[in-house]
Amino acid sequence: MAEPRSPDGIHDGRLKAGLWDRHASPISFLVLAAILSGALLGLAGGQPNPVSRAAFDGANLSVKTPLLIRNGELFETVIEVQADRPLADATLAVSADLWRDMTINTMIPAPADEVFKSGSYQFAYGPLAAGDSLRVKIDGQINPPLFAGTRGTIALYDGDNMIGRQPLRIRVLT
Repeated sequence: MAEPRSPDGIHDGRLKAGLWDRHASPISFLVLAAILSGALLGLAGGQPNPVSRAAFDGANLSVKTPLLIRNGELFETVIEVQADRPLADATLAVSADLWRDMTINTMIPAPADEVFKSGSYQFAYGPLAAGDSLRVKIDGQINPPLFAGTRGTIALYDGDNMIGRQPLRIRVLT
């Protein structure tokens, strides 16, 4: 009587497992570890927002906003002005380039007057006495067309006289 034949390709050598045949590849573990390490280091955003400060003649300006953000995310910006001398009409000016493809949802407190002048959105808050401070909270969202990022300035005026401006760059990840 003849021995039964095995189907094509099946033989005893296929039944023995090699070193990596029954375990996950270490390459997949290393790729996962690299992705998690990058996220923990803040390469994808989500880190605490830095505060950038500038001292001008008559006032100090600080801006706390995300410098790295993902497309579609909501964000918060806090602008603080500390007057060293009396300001007749403290006015914040945000360049139009900085808010390109962003939606600004709220601004608290609301300014006394809002205008678009000289390529910037200008928000007048009225007089500030020496030693007084103004703190403005702005909530916004990055719109989908914004790719790679945006840059512009936030300036402080006393009426029509510029006290100083602070450059700002926000990187946007898709």
